[in-house]
Amino acid sequence: MNDAERSPDQVMDKAPAPSVNPVPEPFPPPEPEEQKKAYDELNDRFLRLAADFENFRRRTAKERESIVALANERFAVDLLEVMDNFERALKSDDSHLREGLEQIRQLMSAQLQRHGIIPIDSLKKAFNPAEHDAIAHVPSREPEGTVIDEVSRGYRMNDRVIRHAKVAVSKGNQD
Repeated sequence: MNDAERSPDQVMDKAPAPSVNPVPEPFPPPEPEEQKKAYDELNDRFLRLAADFENFRRRTAKERESIVALANERFAVDLLEVMDNFERALKSDDSHLREGLEQIRQLMSAQLQRHGIIPIDSLKKAFNPAEHDAIAHVPSREPEGTVIDEVSRGYRMNDRVIRHAKVAVSKGNQD
């Protein structure tokens, strides 16, 4: 039953219910001295945290530089062994020069592989712009788009191409 269906006496008898949850009295505001003390403590914590973070950032940057320098040093030491062999080959007689150069090439290849650097096989493979730079299109018996000559070998380091192979690509049989 709504108010329109009730008699005026019934509507008047209805008194508003007292509030169950009275509004609490607000806390008294903190004293200015307490506010200043709390502010100073928080500001001090913030400044210390900012300084700690800056020190951490500097330390990690220095460690990163140290790791890179150490890796470069190890690689350089390995290459110096190859350089020593070149110097020995230059001092030797010409009769064993080709054999010496082949041994140096093998040593260099082993050093590169030890550091995760491997050559990209390109000959007789389909041209792949992610691995190859085409420097020529040549008519040939090979299907169109096949690498038929490698001018400069490409290399990967840890599955990432660090130097694209410079190749000649077949145009197909153009008779």
